[in-house]
Amino acid sequence: MKKQFIILALGAAMAASCADEFNTSNYAVDRPAKTAEYAYLNDYMPLKQYVSNPDFKLGIGTTVSDYLQKELVYALTNSNFNETVAGNAMKMASCVNSDNGSMDFSTVSEYVNTATEAGLSVYGHTLAWHAQQPVKWLNSLLKDKELDIDPDAKIETLINTMDYGTMADGPFPHYPMGCEPPIINGALHFVPTGAWSQFFIFPGGQNPLAEGDYLCRLYMASDKEAGGVQLTIQNGWGGDADNKTVAIPLEAGDVVYELQFPGVVGGNYDCILKPQTADATLDVKKIEFYKLESPAVEVEVEVNFYTYETKADGPFPHYPMGCEPPIINGALHFVPTGAWSQFFVVPGGDNQLDEGDYVFYVDMAADKDASGVQLTVQNGWGNDAQNFSAAVPVEAGRHTYALKFPGITGSPSKGYDCILKPQTADATLDFYSLRVCKIEKLNSIPLTPEEKKDTLTWAMDRWIAGMMEACDGKVKAWDVVNEAISGGNADSEGVYALQHGSEGNTTDFFWQDYLDDYDYVRTAVRLARQYGPEDIKLFINDYNLESDWDQNGKLRSLIAWIKRWESDGQTRIDGIGSQMHISCYADAKTQESKKNAITNMFKLMAASGKLCRISELDMGYVDANGNSVATGNMTEEQHKQMAELYNFVIKSYLEIIPAAQQWGICQWCATDAPTDSGWRGGEPVGLWDINYYRKHTYAGFADGLAGE
Repeated sequence: MKKQFIILALGAAMAASCADEFNTSNYAVDRPAKTAEYAYLNDYMPLKQYVSNPDFKLGIGTTVSDYLQKELVYALTNSNFNETVAGNAMKMASCVNSDNGSMDFSTVSEYVNTATEAGLSVYGHTLAWHAQQPVKWLNSLLKDKELDIDPDAKIETLINTMDYGTMADGPFPHYPMGCEPPIINGALHFVPTGAWSQFFIFPGGQNPLAEGDYLCRLYMASDKEAGGVQLTIQNGWGGDADNKTVAIPLEAGDVVYELQFPGVVGGNYDCILKPQTADATLDVKKIEFYKLESPAVEVEVEVNFYTYETKADGPFPHYPMGCEPPIINGALHFVPTGAWSQFFVVPGGDNQLDEGDYVFYVDMAADKDASGVQLTVQNGWGNDAQNFSAAVPVEAGRHTYALKFPGITGSPSKGYDCILKPQTADATLDFYSLRVCKIEKLNSIPLTPEEKKDTLTWAMDRWIAGMMEACDGKVKAWDVVNEAISGGNADSEGVYALQHGSEGNTTDFFWQDYLDDYDYVRTAVRLARQYGPEDIKLFINDYNLESDWDQNGKLRSLIAWIKRWESDGQTRIDGIGSQMHISCYADAKTQESKKNAITNMFKLMAASGKLCRISELDMGYVDANGNSVATGNMTEEQHKQMAELYNFVIKSYLEIIPAAQQWGICQWCATDAPTDSGWRGGEPVGLWDINYYRKHTYAGFADGLAGE
């Protein structure tokens, strides 16, 4: 049946009719027990023939690899739709190698060219998103930067030693491996037997090594030169063992051999000397393991910043200590009274400090030079308090003073009070801010937020420029940003926050965590317009915009965010895409609520003045008990209810959205989903069934387009 279908579709029938439209005589077999029930569907034309608006885009979600075979999917797509949307092929993870960031747009170019040559427009999906990203590569761009030190220099740290010179003469001290050299005169004394030999010189339980690079110094004497001698370090046995072997260039006499073991994965390592069949007599005197690390330099890493410059004028904001300077013009304003004075500049809970050495930067102004002023850093009170003080050399004018606090011990609570003590100084002081930096000994340092933003702006520029070049100006519309709105954490205006990632996330990559909520979208829009065709249209695409549980709150938030993004006077967003992955509900009350929310969604979209697009329409079925119904369990009546809902959605869109704002509708799933599908697996989401027969939903969709 499929072969006959493809032949028809790719032959003359494709030009004259629709790819899936043929009489029952074209089938190899009839649909069992359904011929009469479904015969009316043969009277329907291809879907795109029901579109009356010449600018209306009737799209279909497309598996690009299937489309490029130019067989069944190609024929059905071209005959029923005038726009195609790649399901995955134009997403970043499909084009950018996560291991090294290399880009390959060959599939994109072939797809775009093939579709446009067939007379279809291609809608781009998607330029900026948090999912399906080359996460490994993007995270690698944000790794700590190496400091300016000699890359070949290494610091040796002694980790473990086995010294036979400290041991009494006696039998072999380790687990035997067929060779048991005794301790004689402070050395393991090996006399060759002519057989293949090996023996422990450092058993595993006594040689724990952390991950890293190591140098082994082996102190050993030989009565002659010999080849074939090796040293093996080994963690575990069998296929999972971390096993590293190096050759020993055996010389006559007492020699210290330096043997490199890079890339140790960590664990308890056995050390096995393998004379193998060498005929030299050996005396193993001592073995040492040194960890090799790059030299470190002292770096100041900011851990806290507390400022009054962003705070409104008002009374002293902290617990009073007899002195309560108010906030005036962005500073704590201290006027001396002649009495001994002190006041909080940072309360303890806001200054969390671990053990280490610190520098505190005090930004403060004074009307004159003053002596006797101190800054105290204190955890707790009374005899158990950890109390550190440093003098502040106050000079007239505004200055930043660097005060060193070495040896802060940390505490279970880690919260340190910061107390400025003018004591009896008669200077008027304005305390603006305190920056706290920990002195770290590092060979690399984290990128600053500004450096991360700059790096990722470069990565987005590279990606969007490459994609636009591959599309060669033929893709005129894009989901420039996909699924940005979180659906929760509303601000004071009731607008939902953007989605953000969690620390250590290795599945998704949230650009907005680094570019911020505004520049994330503004950058993507700017680059799309910079590299794309002049007439490009850019949409923000999201799901749950038809939500009835929050009165379309997510859509309202998206519209508010679009206004915010466009408030710079440069950013322009052309349209809104509503995914509409919906369900048909058997419960009439629930279904009515869903319909009302869909109607309200279209009204809100129309009122936004933006182009309006149903971007990923598909539908499942939920029974009266609230359970999703699998395709194999669907009744004819349930299929017809779904057809009615398709009709309602499409007619409502065409009736409510003004013609000038109608971009179009994209059906996301042509056929029902296989049970093993990653998207709504086993659900009746298509207009065709799994064997590409039209369903009742096809009629509902077509009638909706026709306004019937």
